[in-house]
Amino acid sequence: MNVAKWLLFSLLALPFMELAVFIVVAAAIGFGWALTLILVGSLAGALVLRHAGGNHIARMRVALGDGSFTALQADGSGSLTLFAGFLLLIPGFITDVVALLLLAGSFGRALLGHRSAPVRDNGVVDLPPEQWRQVPDPALPDRPREDRQKKNQ
Repeated sequence: MNVAKWLLFSLLALPFMELAVFIVVAAAIGFGWALTLILVGSLAGALVLRHAGGNHIARMRVALGDGSFTALQADGSGSLTLFAGFLLLIPGFITDVVALLLLAGSFGRALLGHRSAPVRDNGVVDLPPEQWRQVPDPALPDRPREDRQKKNQ
């Protein structure tokens, strides 16, 4: 079987696997506690999507609007957080465990200080040229080209 068939089979089997795991967990800790864990997981997913999702979706819109695929690639951890939020929102223990593993990886990299660019003491981040671009601020008046050239000299 190729990857697409395995993925389709997994997606179709997921509800049955989630139900089987729910029955096992409910038998172990009780139906009320199992249901509470499912509801808490879905609430956590909604909070993750509300907190991190809105900012990430706005960044994706800007990157797609500019046609910059490298901007989307640079924000991989934000995409993982968004995907983890969707997985947490889906009721079930299997999707919750996968989501928590994704979140642990994202937060672990953030806590360990994994950055793509070094930060100087003055707070300036040095990025390679392919990771940044200048964006005009519409709130600032556009200065004539001569003024900008004088300032750069």
